[in-house]
Amino acid sequence: MTTYEILLLLDPEQAEAHQEDLIARLRSLVEAAGGTWRSHDSWGRRRLAYEIQKKAEGVYHLIVFESNPETLDEIVRVLKIDDAVLRQMATKHIEGSRTSAPREEPAPVAAAAAAPPAAVPTPDYAESNTRSDEEE
Repeated sequence: MTTYEILLLLDPEQAEAHQEDLIARLRSLVEAAGGTWRSHDSWGRRRLAYEIQKKAEGVYHLIVFESNPETLDEIVRVLKIDDAVLRQMATKHIEGSRTSAPREEPAPVAAAAAAPPAAVPTPDYAESNTRSDEEE
């Protein structure tokens, strides 16, 4: 069995009960096929970088499970059919990786602006190549 993770972007206008039903259906698909449900992490509502289907926000869910490739194909098929799913991305889970929700607070801008920019060293090249191969 292979470990997979799916990042779901769901429509925020759908009822929360529908979102929970979708997650429960995915879990039942995994377990019915003999797979193992590892985790479900709800990242909550986030602002999108660009609108998707005229929606400026989306609800993110990260799901990690073990299953065979046929089960993953069935899960992707179910996600493509459901209107609540704006986007989905299924990948192999890398053992030891710890995917977590992005931070809420923005990075402090004042501290970065106060520090002077670091000087970039000029690389030393052995010889400059200014001729093309056709000139020879």
